[in-house]
This record gives sequence, structure tokens and C-alpha cells, in this order.
Amino acid sequence: MTLLLIALGVSMDAMAVAGGIALRGARARDLFKLALTFGAFQFAMSLAGALGGAGITRHFAAVDHWLVFALLGGVGGKMIWEALSHEKDEAPVPVMTAVTLLTLGVATSVDALCVGLTLPTLQLNAWLATGAIGVVTFALSLGGAWAGKRLGDRFGSSLEVLGGVVLLGIGCKTLLEHLGQG
Repeated sequence: MTLLLIALGVSMDAMAVAGGIALRGARARDLFKLALTFGAFQFAMSLAGALGGAGITRHFAAVDHWLVFALLGGVGGKMIWEALSHEKDEAPVPVMTAVTLLTLGVATSVDALCVGLTLPTLQLNAWLATGAIGVVTFALSLGGAWAGKRLGDRFGSSLEVLGGVVLLGIGCKTLLEHLGQG
């Protein structure tokens, strides 16, 4: 049960991002690539935390909150701007380039590195736990993309703005939580 809750918790931001991207009319093939990227990054980052130990996490912790804020803030801000400045017929369909996938994969998996660090303390097998995190993230990202696609078709650009606000909110929350600890 602990592992499932960890996997669900760490995958929520990836699900929200996938839903936001789907709102913008991304193709099913691109949404699948996005979900696969999110699952792979969540797996790899949590495994790096579990196997790499505190040294990697300590160095990364100095900038992780800024990275998440910049990446998700940029994606969210762009979504809002495009939703408000384009007519629905003119709105560009997002294309999942390798750079876009890499950027979003990193942005949504930074917290998985820290979660991975805790896995050995919870007496969880690193490979099993990180595999579960990757699979759950993939599944929830596909579900979020499907929901975003369905809702986007029905409600249009107002949901794109909401999706952008959610991404900005996740970025700001991450930054504020870290700054509040310092």
C-alpha cells in the first residue's frame, strides 16, 4: 500500500502536464510518447535517487526547485498565452519533439529523485519500487491525456488556460515550499 501511495503521489504532476498538453490538441501518438517519457523519467530519476544516494540528491537539491519552476512555469505560461491569443482554428497543435519530451520529462521527475532516496529507508526493493513508480506514472499520464483530450474537445481554450494555471501553480508551489524551508 505504501508503494502504491508513493507512486500515485509522485506521478500527479506528470498526469496534470499530460492533461494540459492534450487540451491543446496533441495527437494520440504524441500523447503516448509523452506518457512513455514521463514513466521512463520517473523510473530513472527515482532509481538514481535510490541507488545514487544522498550525494547526488544533495547537489541537485540546490537548484531543483528553480528548475521545476522555470520549466513548468514556462510551459504553463506558454499554454495560457496561446489559449488567449489564438482562435481555436489557428491554435498550433503541440508537437512532441525530442527537446520538448526531454524538458517535460525532467521537469516532472525532479521530485522522483528525492523520493528515490527514501525508498531504502522504507525497506522497499529499489527495482520493484521504481518500476512501479514508472508504470503508475505512465498509466496516469495516459489517463490524464485522455481526460484532457475529451475535456478539451468539449470546453476548448478555457480549459487550456486552466491547464496552464495548474502547471504554473505546481512550479510556484515547488519553489515556495523550498524557499519556505530555507
